Amino acid sequence: MDLRSRIADLMRPAQGELAGFVAIRSVADPRQFPPEECARAAQWVLDKFAELGFADAHLERTPDGSDAVVGSRPGPDPDAPTVLLYAHYDVQPPLDDAAWRTPPFELTEVDGRWYGRGAADCKGNILAQLLALRALGNDVPVNLKVVVEGSEEQGTGGLEAFVASHPDLLRADTILVCDTGNAAVGHPAATVTLRGMVNVVVRVEALTSELHSGMFGGAAPDALAALISMLASLRDAQGNTTVSGLDNTQTWTGAPYPPEQFRGDAGVLEGVSLLGDGSVSDMLWARPAVTVLGIDCPPVTGSTAAIVPRAGARLNLRVPPGMAAADAHSALMDQLRAAAPWGVHVAVDLEAIGSPFQAAVGGPAFEAMSAAMLAAYGRPMTTLGQGGSIPLCNVFADTYPDAEIILLGVEEPLALIHAPNESVDPGEIRALAESLARFLQQYATLRG
Repeated sequence: MDLRSRIADLMRPAQGELAGFVAIRSVADPRQFPPEECARAAQWVLDKFAELGFADAHLERTPDGSDAVVGSRPGPDPDAPTVLLYAHYDVQPPLDDAAWRTPPFELTEVDGRWYGRGAADCKGNILAQLLALRALGNDVPVNLKVVVEGSEEQGTGGLEAFVASHPDLLRADTILVCDTGNAAVGHPAATVTLRGMVNVVVRVEALTSELHSGMFGGAAPDALAALISMLASLRDAQGNTTVSGLDNTQTWTGAPYPPEQFRGDAGVLEGVSLLGDGSVSDMLWARPAVTVLGIDCPPVTGSTAAIVPRAGARLNLRVPPGMAAADAHSALMDQLRAAAPWGVHVAVDLEAIGSPFQAAVGGPAFEAMSAAMLAAYGRPMTTLGQGGSIPLCNVFADTYPDAEIILLGVEEPLALIHAPNESVDPGEIRALAESLARFLQQYATLRG
């Protein structure tokens, strides 16, 4: 039986297996879900890899208190290259349960897709890894390591700190980060760039307390109006991010993202324009982008005829490769302060910062993955960027500078990761499993 047929047979019970995994509510935030749920998910992962020859699979407590599953499986030749498989078992909270068409922690099939929190991000990726190894059996000519972390979605840096302090434990020639995906179902891709990010909270104060707008309005400074003016300075009329000192003209040289596909993927309403003067790919993967995540101000319901004395906003600035996150942070702070009108008091607090990432391409692992994806999907592999940040990739690159790092996965746009109604196309799990299996078969030969 050939590899594709073996994986097809393994896919038959895969839905039930993923259902059991999705049912574990592994949100790594004890304020929302019991920590025992993450402990159950970690043990689920440990047991599955132990069954596949990772005899030393065990839990490692990381500095943020989360547990990572770590293990190794020697190949037939100690001198063969080592491949590290990465994923995470923690998931985003479901957010608004009422917005889900199906129960968030019950894997439910609708129109051929499997819905449930974590079905794509990242439990579907873990399932694809398991299917690949089951299909190969003992026919794996490389040495394997695995690490599956438990706090990636919280961004608390547990595994990042662990890798830096245990460099030999996870050292590998190639690292497969299975936590991204394709531009569309059935179109294979490797993610080669990640934007970094800067999160800040800006606070504005103008008065000691609220004032009656009829008695004082017109002369008394309004903190909310000042904040609005400051935020408006961060974009121009076309929607380009305009933070002084940050280049907003860079272009993307990889695969394009067709505008009409993006409009559908993003759910853009009819008649609403896309932002920026560049292509969709430029705006997503090559240029800085600022987003207002939230504003502290009186709500419409319950508001009174009063001048607002203080207001605040939480901002997220995405930073493309080639731009230092620290420089972007300084530029954002400087602009907010410079744009503040009327001498209002301004405080800008840094909440989080992460550097962008750019993977090297053209090495033997990249070549092997390209060939594997072509065989599995029946079409050539393209390269994508990703607007999100995976700080661990920079830690991997710094700790293992000679390793090839390839990002891939099942999380295409229709998956709606981090949103209500997350889902996975089971065909993506099958194709990724086949790609991983073919890569593991071919990599040692190409590297030699």
